[in-house]
Amino acid sequence: AENLQKYISEGKLVQDEKPCLYIYQIKMGDHTQTGIMAAVSVEEYNKGLIKKHEFTRPDKENDRTRHIEVTNANTGPVFLIYRNCGQFQNEISEIQKQTPNVSFTADDETIHAIWVIDSMDEISSLTEYFNTISELYIADGHHRAASASRVQKIRQDANPKHNGEESYNYFLSVIFPHDEMHILDYNRVVKDLNGLKVSQFTDSIQTNFNLTALPNSTKPEIRNVFSMFLNGNWFELKAKERILSNDPVEGLDASILQNHLLNPILGIDDPRTNERIDFVGGIRGLEELERRCNLDAEVAFALHPVLIEDLLAVADAGKVMPPKSTWFEPKLRSGLVVRLLD
Repeated sequence: AENLQKYISEGKLVQDEKPCLYIYQIKMGDHTQTGIMAAVSVEEYNKGLIKKHEFTRPDKENDRTRHIEVTNANTGPVFLIYRNCGQFQNEISEIQKQTPNVSFTADDETIHAIWVIDSMDEISSLTEYFNTISELYIADGHHRAASASRVQKIRQDANPKHNGEESYNYFLSVIFPHDEMHILDYNRVVKDLNGLKVSQFTDSIQTNFNLTALPNSTKPEIRNVFSMFLNGNWFELKAKERILSNDPVEGLDASILQNHLLNPILGIDDPRTNERIDFVGGIRGLEELERRCNLDAEVAFALHPVLIEDLLAVADAGKVMPPKSTWFEPKLRSGLVVRLLD
């Protein structure tokens, strides 16, 4: 909170004179995604119109809630997506022809740009367009959204004159079209073989997977296929037909691996809490899996990335994905736009 007030007093953060929207674009290599930064409704989140696909952890919710309360601000946006019909790109095409108000290359070589929209006509047009969007989906930031809901209730209960229009009834977000998302694989490393010898482990795997040696490190190119690093070698695991499922959650590769290998063979009962498993974002490559197996793990598994359509299907079904299923790149930057709660 002291840092935030210091940035404001030093002019590093400058409050706009009137309410604005912001176009936020991120480029990473050949990939570009462009969204709109706006405040969205806590009430709509509570009603399920802003849909979830992950459980939240109480300790992280507590931390985020305290952060919002003490800073009195949303300092980082919730990453939302919506089903794109193509009109949004038309709405912002003229705005993007202008020079962005903020543009920089971050330390990871991603390029970030922001256009400030202060024209009431443009704001009204964009607001009307998003009024036609029936639901939004959380891609990343489930704890931020849940914490915003908790702060809203705390402040409503403490405000005898609450009318629903107060700033605490909304939270900061960036909303991107679903077809501009870039999801990478989210891989697993396990510290030991649960007391099994390598031969016993590979024999057990072949009950539900076809096991084939690979000449070198290779990422899975299709669903239901996994790459495994064990004992200095790479293998392909192909799930057998009988363990596949049409259920939006049970059919995910992370579920197949968990339900038919990690739990029954390696004893990873709950991947949220079991300390023998760790998760490695796909941005780090297969080399990181090899490094971890040479350092502190016995076996590693590389998964095919989740498709954005899978995420939407799980959220629409009111279900949640297995933990550590999606790794979105590029990452949003916090602090570019800060929203004070008064």
